[in-house]
Order: sequence, then structure tokens, then C-alpha cells
Amino acid sequence: MRIQSLPLYLLKPLCLAAMLCAAAGAQAGITVYTSQSDFLSAVSAPAVDTFDDLTIAPYGDTVFRTAAAYNYQAYSDTGIWGAGGPTDFWLSNNTRDNPIVFSNFTGGVSAFGGQFFASDVAGQFVDGNVVLTAADGGTLTYNVTGATTSSFVGFVSTSPLSSVTLATDGGAYWPTANNVVLAVPEPATYGMMLTGIGLLGLMARRRRG
Repeated sequence: MRIQSLPLYLLKPLCLAAMLCAAAGAQAGITVYTSQSDFLSAVSAPAVDTFDDLTIAPYGDTVFRTAAAYNYQAYSDTGIWGAGGPTDFWLSNNTRDNPIVFSNFTGGVSAFGGQFFASDVAGQFVDGNVVLTAADGGTLTYNVTGATTSSFVGFVSTSPLSSVTLATDGGAYWPTANNVVLAVPEPATYGMMLTGIGLLGLMARRRRG
């Protein structure tokens, strides 16, 4: 059976619709990395916030942070506290039952990672479990059992992140973060869309010809 080819005026909107559907599907994807090297290979322009400007002290319910070209905030409704020390300081909070929410990212941040673990009432490392939830319109939750100060978790989304929440599993310890990494998508993420735009341009030139 012979199949008749579609007229050019119908082909162009169909290609555009396919591109939009592909982009919409991609927006729902959040990938979890537990290897920092793999995480860094999947992103561009990473910047690290070490928290070494903090001390073991209260900082109010919100701290505004900067990592190179990126800005963000960390919030806990009972207050942010410094932890760790004496040479390597971390970010924690005042009440162990409350989460820390990282949000208000600037610069198109779609990748967020770091070392996430538990600390005690004195702000020192203690064995414990933490829970991380990333949101980009949808949500993805990842549990870290037996977290240590080197336990890395990173989220890479195909759309900008709106927040990442760090909490404990209800144990007698506090959620704690160190060396938070912010980044933007690897340029290859946009490859499919750029290819589609190029095809539409070629079709438009053919039509004018």
C-alpha cells in the first residue's frame, strides 16, 4: 500500500507539537547521584558553598547564601544554626524535628548536591539517617541510611529546581549539610531542542524557496 506524504504546511506544526511533547516529558525528570564525580560530570558551572564562614551559633530562621554566580536561601522555621568546627563548619538547625529547606535559587539552578548527614545537640557528627526531597514541579525523595560526613547526594533536574528539603527520619539528631554544590544543566541537555529548532528553520527556508 502506498502512503501519501503529508503536505509541508501540515508537517511543520506536527514537528513543533512533537518537540513540545518531548520537552514537557523531559521537565518531569529528576536524577539522583550518590557519586560526586558522576554528579559533576552531568552538570555545568558547579559552585560550592562550604559554610566555613559560620560558627556554632544561631542565625535566625533564614540565611541568604552565595556560591559564585548563584544565590539561594536556607530556611528552618525554628532557626538555622552553625555546626561542626573547629576548622570545618556545617549548616544545621535549632530543632531536630524540623527540616531545612533550600530554595529561591537564582541563575537557573537545576542541580543541587552536597554532603548530608546528622549532628548532635553540640553540633558534632553523629550516626543517623537523613531524608532529602527535591522539587521541580514534581518531587523525588531519597533516604540516606547511616549517613556520614562524606555521604554525597545530588539531584539533577531537566527543569529548574524550586526547593530541596533536608530532614531526619525522626531520630534524636539534627539534619546537617556541608559543601553544597549548585549547578546548571550540561549543555547536551538542550541538544534535542536545538536540533528540532534547526530542522524547523530548514523547512521554512525550503518553503520560501
